[in-house]
Amino acid sequence: MPKPADRYDLAERGGITCSQEGAVLTVTLNRPDVLNAMRPSTWTTLGAIGACIGDEVRAVVVRGAGESFSAGVDRRLLAGEQVGEDAPLTGLADLSFEDFDRTVAGYQGGFAWLRDSRFISIAAVQGYAIGAAFQLALACDIRIATDDVKFSLREPALGLVPDLTGTTNLVRAVGYSRALEWTASGRFVEADEAMASGLVSRVVAREDLDSALEQMVQGVTAHPHDAVAATKSLLLGAVERGFDAQRTHERAEQFRRFAALAAAK
Repeated sequence: MPKPADRYDLAERGGITCSQEGAVLTVTLNRPDVLNAMRPSTWTTLGAIGACIGDEVRAVVVRGAGESFSAGVDRRLLAGEQVGEDAPLTGLADLSFEDFDRTVAGYQGGFAWLRDSRFISIAAVQGYAIGAAFQLALACDIRIATDDVKFSLREPALGLVPDLTGTTNLVRAVGYSRALEWTASGRFVEADEAMASGLVSRVVAREDLDSALEQMVQGVTAHPHDAVAATKSLLLGAVERGFDAQRTHERAEQFRRFAALAAAK
């Protein structure tokens, strides 16, 4: 198995840097000169990171370098320009449905892996988190934000829809009615509203973000890993399963937990 430092070398090509300290992997959007604007290579690289993440990882932190988490998709791609290795997104209109579906499913893979029950994913968000960036924060289990944060899903304002797993995750986080109002209007959601709605777990001053993040990571990794992972899996399933089915899953998981505790003695 490659060492963590080698395993994530691939990330550099997508404007992303990775570092791992013990059981904590930090994934950083690292194009601060363009407010960490995202490209398809960003999303496919995120997916590649998810595909090679090690079982030793207990927490994944997603953050952005510089002034903002991310301003979302690089608008030049929507204007028909090629940016670096990334072809214009306008080219998606020329694909068959099957090719379009396969391509966007690949992009979605860069977000979906953050639900993996092996670890807790935490987004540390400062400044702007717009469109695809908002969806990336939503893909994480927990969000912590600075008091200058500005979230917005602006895809409908561009004649598009959120398609990077954001619709499910936003409704789960804040409910259907609020999610619809936010996306239909495309307005900015700032720190106070984000906290009151349950979108974020904590709001801190920008200068306190690192210490608050460290405290949160320590909290979610302090207890037996198998029990935390199993609890995450149960909570994720609670939305889709009915009450009786969820009770059944709780009993089955608890049976496995008691068996594991007994075997450890």
